[in-house]
Amino acid sequence: MALPSHTVAVQHIYEQHHSWLHSWLKGKLHNACDAADVAHDTFLRILGGRNATQILEPRDYLATVARGLVIDRYRRRAIEQAYLQTLADRPEAIAISEEDKAIIIETLVAVDKALCGLGERARRIFMLSQVEGLTYQQIADQLRVSLTTVKKHMVRALTECALIMAGM
Repeated sequence: MALPSHTVAVQHIYEQHHSWLHSWLKGKLHNACDAADVAHDTFLRILGGRNATQILEPRDYLATVARGLVIDRYRRRAIEQAYLQTLADRPEAIAISEEDKAIIIETLVAVDKALCGLGERARRIFMLSQVEGLTYQQIADQLRVSLTTVKKHMVRALTECALIMAGM
């Protein structure tokens, strides 16, 4: 539950800096609606975050939070486009409801986020296995690492994916 002083601080930051943030985002995103969405999400993130009374430089803080949200937005769009392109490239027609598409895209975004936290080697091993279809031995040979290293990284990657799926 938010502290009253936290809520008051967020309200003050909103009143003082919302129009600046919206204008700044409009310049970055070149779209007033997207800018409004990201500005809204920025203040929601701050409201649900740490004690806003400790924010010393509100514009710097708002810009940092907003940049992260914009990156997440672009990553999500890229994943969504890749998914839709994959569906379009399939020879057989697949009827997927909009709800199922949304669930699939949310899952892909969550898996992408989990993989980004793994480190380059683990992510590469996971992609070679799950996307390229290489065996663990082929991956070990290609990356010049031991089979044990490949297995260790796959266990870590699959565990992260399982944790993401359990939380959905």
